[in-house]
Amino acid sequence: MRRFYSPPETFTDRTVTLGADETHHLRDVVRQRMGDKVSVFDGEGHEFECVIREIRRSSAELEIVRETGPRSPESPTPVTLAAAMLKADKFEMVIQKAVELGVAQLIPLMTDRGEANAKHAEKRMVRWQRIILDASKQCGRATLMKICEPLTLTALLADGTNASETVLFAERDGVRLGDTGGNIVRTIVIGPEGGWTDAEIVAARTAGCRIVTLGGRILRAETAAVAITAIVQNLFGDIN
Repeated sequence: MRRFYSPPETFTDRTVTLGADETHHLRDVVRQRMGDKVSVFDGEGHEFECVIREIRRSSAELEIVRETGPRSPESPTPVTLAAAMLKADKFEMVIQKAVELGVAQLIPLMTDRGEANAKHAEKRMVRWQRIILDASKQCGRATLMKICEPLTLTALLADGTNASETVLFAERDGVRLGDTGGNIVRTIVIGPEGGWTDAEIVAARTAGCRIVTLGGRILRAETAAVAITAIVQNLFGDIN
């Protein structure tokens, strides 16, 4: 059954109205017709089986048959991924895979050796939101991953993040994830392609974050974001 997204305010007790983009996808891309059954989720964890009743030029009205629940459940441990902004295609891949791996919130991070800044993020935000939506439709999540405004590492560490539940992954000066005392991990911090500066590692350690490495492996930044998120979800979430 095809999946579509519509925000909560478009739902009534008995109907949901798709907007222009989703109507175009329904009518012109996957060629659904009146009377067809589809699935619609609201981005806040609710999903419904619906029947198409009317398809207009820029909207479609669907009748709600029943609430079905999401195909892919949310992780029992909401994980925040704070990842250094990379070149466009690499960071877009990180966003897509973060959705698939059940990340609850992604924070674009501005770092000393990073190649992107807040202005870059502002220009890309609409596209990033679209990637989140498309990935959610594909992987079965009914809750849209939140993407935040960019932060510096200093701001992240001062932004109410629980340092004891935060791990910063580095290629040096860290311990294995299993040797950090067993505290649950809720925030993952990934650096840029050029790695962290000494000052950034000192700042994270001073704030109380755990500095963790992957033993002898040195990964590209985008690979590290995916691999480490999967490991954390395996240890503390629902990937097993």
